[in-house]
Amino acid sequence: MVNIYNFLKSVIQDIKHESNKNTSFIFILVLLVTIPFSLAVNNIALILLILSVLINFNKTNFNKNLLFFFPILLFLWMSVSYFWSIDKHETLKAIPKGITLLLLPLVFMNVQISKIEKEKLLKYYSFSMVLLVVFFFFRAIIRYSINQDTRCFFYHGENNDDYGLVPKLLNAIHVSVFVAVAFFYFFTKEIKYKIDIVLSLLLAGFIMLLSSKNIILVVVVLILVYFFYYSKASCKIRLRNLIIFAGIIAVGLSLGKIKQRFQEEFRNNAPNNISTDVSATLQNGVHNISIYEAWNNETFSPNDYFPGTALRVYQARMFLELLKEENLFIQGFGLNASEIKLVEKEKKYKLHHGYGTFNFHNQYIQFFAEIGVVGLLLLVIMLFQTLKKAINNKDFMHFSFAVLMISLFLTESFLSRQRGVVFFTLLFCIYNSTNHKETITIETKL
Repeated sequence: MVNIYNFLKSVIQDIKHESNKNTSFIFILVLLVTIPFSLAVNNIALILLILSVLINFNKTNFNKNLLFFFPILLFLWMSVSYFWSIDKHETLKAIPKGITLLLLPLVFMNVQISKIEKEKLLKYYSFSMVLLVVFFFFRAIIRYSINQDTRCFFYHGENNDDYGLVPKLLNAIHVSVFVAVAFFYFFTKEIKYKIDIVLSLLLAGFIMLLSSKNIILVVVVLILVYFFYYSKASCKIRLRNLIIFAGIIAVGLSLGKIKQRFQEEFRNNAPNNISTDVSATLQNGVHNISIYEAWNNETFSPNDYFPGTALRVYQARMFLELLKEENLFIQGFGLNASEIKLVEKEKKYKLHHGYGTFNFHNQYIQFFAEIGVVGLLLLVIMLFQTLKKAINNKDFMHFSFAVLMISLFLTESFLSRQRGVVFFTLLFCIYNSTNHKETITIETKL
């Protein structure tokens, strides 16, 4: 108890010290750590941050960071899509979700964030994710003790009262990304204590249990990149750690639920399983659609079920059809207005009712379909520039964030959710912000 008290006391003193130097520090931190909370809490944190900037407006120097203009332009383009939207009601509802694309860059143009402040923001964010993970672990244990249902330890369920490891409202894939950023903070610390190793394993285990194949694979790749290109350890230590890590992954993937999720995707998505493995893919009259079928079938039936990868392939196919049929290349259908067209495709291909209400599950396609190639290019420029800056600065945390976002956008329409917009925009601004002194130093060296 004494150690915990001393730790919390030092944290409070440190945050107070940073807030005395930069009054917006505490409000940025609160906004960052409340991202997984309810939207009401997150909105209050955003309002407090904006107020802190307005109060100290005359005390700060304007930061002319060109990167911050891209999210602003993206939001403005999203907003003006209302005028050509095929579903103005849905577009008008969606515009407020993206408001942080406008507000946060404006905030960071008036807030100077030093390298030390960035590190401390990531530090306390990472510890907040540890607390969140511990909470959901205890929640799962209690639920399992009551219901004896192992679903409590995996993914998210079908509704907000489900037995998933996290509520569906949070989304297991999105939480995986939140936790992955924290994992890399502890994993990449140059001086590691036992607690850092323990917390790294705790967060890694949580990511595995959330069972997002995309995020798990990206995290594995990023770990390998870190060992080969960023770690200061010797080759022998790297090889040893790689072997140990490979063993851990092998054991993790052998766990029943996780193994089942991977096997289901690969079995159902094999091109030759259409006729030879039908019996294995039929359960209670439901036929699991393969990737091949999702891309080639002329029609489907109400009993067809699309696993995650097959659904994304089907959605990509629908987008290409719409691109040929509709005039959407420059402008798109309008923000959040593509559902009408997807429902039409659902009826045309005789899918089970409800598939047409799913978004594209791909942020690049989502933007292309709804705000055209202009919106897509703005997003790609943001991702490319943040990745380029991370590589130039040899900042692995920044690099891992960029890679996670690039890969996540391939399988999720992450920016269709307000929580996703806040997370992406806030970390984009934190990683890409530089104070005046840092800019002068860089320019002098050049």
